[in-house]
Amino acid sequence: MKARIILSAIAILCFGFVAQAQDIKIGYTNVEYIMSLMPEMEQIDADIQDYSNQLGQQIQTKTQSFQQQVQTYQQAAQTMTEEARATKQQELQNMEQEIQKFQQDAQSSYQRKLQELLEPVQTKVYNAINSVAAENNYTHVFSESAGQAPVLLYTKDNDPFTDLVLSKLGLEAPAGGQPDNPSIQNANPLP
Repeated sequence: MKARIILSAIAILCFGFVAQAQDIKIGYTNVEYIMSLMPEMEQIDADIQDYSNQLGQQIQTKTQSFQQQVQTYQQAAQTMTEEARATKQQELQNMEQEIQKFQQDAQSSYQRKLQELLEPVQTKVYNAINSVAAENNYTHVFSESAGQAPVLLYTKDNDPFTDLVLSKLGLEAPAGGQPDNPSIQNANPLP
């Protein structure tokens, strides 16, 4: 008798889990792919490339000035006093350190600028994802990739979630579907 009660309790518990699982609807999408199709991305690519070129030009100007001063020092070093050589060497070391710091600051500045430019597009895409998920009763939506490894291990090939988000944004997927490894920005920030 006691075994029947336990078995009945287990059956009711399992039935409860099955009933709950039927309410779950999971979708997956590729945010980078969607963003790559946004018309704003063309302007963002152009703007970030211009910014990168400006930073690169500044670095190049500073580097050329440094190289000219090194060359001038090398030509005059034989005629300089020991104290003057030491002073000039210290100046050149300081200049080199300033250039290295500028390069690091330029890299950080580039990343901030890229994030600033991408933020409105990301917000628009995430709002569309949230809207599509709510309209289609999805309980969970995963990104197809996180870094280099996929987040989702199995899904049906015909999940239309990305297409629904593209439709919500008024975009159309190109023939051939999603690329294997899309990226938002592949530009090398500095020369």
